[in-house]
Amino acid sequence: LELPRLQDHIPDQGGPAPLHQVGVGTGFLVAGNGKTVVVRGEDEHRQEGVGLLDLAHRLEGPGPGHPFGRDELGRDLLARAIWGARISLLTATAVVLISGTAGILVGAISGYAGGALDACLMGLADLFLSFPGVLLAIALVAVLGSHLQNLILALSLIGWVGYARLARSLVLRLKALPYFEAARSAGARPRRLVLRHLLPNLLGPMLVQASLGMGGVILAEAGLSFLGLGVPPPAPSWGSILRAGSQNLLDAPHLTIVPGAAIFLATLGSYLLGEGLSERLDPSGARGGARLEEGMHGL
Repeated sequence: LELPRLQDHIPDQGGPAPLHQVGVGTGFLVAGNGKTVVVRGEDEHRQEGVGLLDLAHRLEGPGPGHPFGRDELGRDLLARAIWGARISLLTATAVVLISGTAGILVGAISGYAGGALDACLMGLADLFLSFPGVLLAIALVAVLGSHLQNLILALSLIGWVGYARLARSLVLRLKALPYFEAARSAGARPRRLVLRHLLPNLLGPMLVQASLGMGGVILAEAGLSFLGLGVPPPAPSWGSILRAGSQNLLDAPHLTIVPGAAIFLATLGSYLLGEGLSERLDPSGARGGARLEEGMHGL
């Protein structure tokens, strides 16, 4: 028995899909992180942020051979921005995958089961929401240690709540639709109900939430690195580069402009991509600003 999905019950809003917004968001995201694939030959041998020290040219501004200038130890800022982009992308992707998967499972189980299990799971989510996300991440990293794995774990622990609450609200909405009741009355088993009628309708909104969440993770990772709780040196990240540049803000402003611009472009691209995907994938037009607020609360 082939039954219609949620999209078949929502009237077409008309108008072209905002593909240009998706393209602009992707462009900004690539502009902020695209340096990971644009590595000059002279920098390919450099290790994780160690670079080639040249104290005679420390704090040197942009010029031939060093388009982004040099840092406080004479290292090429472009090379360090490249490695910083890799760390930011790796962290954002890992956190979104881990927290998104966990949140979807918890939210779908909570919404489908209902009753005491729903109350327990949502009570756990409310407990996490009651703590300021950044302070909780700082505490976790301070206890576990400043390593990339611990940073990903800390951000994932505070990031799953938004996905869980969104998944639960969507499941409750789907369960109330006539086609879902028809499928249940026709004798569809719970496994088919979940795999055929619930999960496919969660993919679109969750993809939007993940795109929006990547910007929050990039900001959170940069903030923790700025506080000295990110990846340990000498591995660079945009936050640690920004922190070092803040000590020479007047003498070498390029040390803060370069990582700041990278963080801004990557975050802006993530949000524009999420908004474009929301318009593209959500025919109801209910993009749900609350989704963004919930998803970013922990970050």
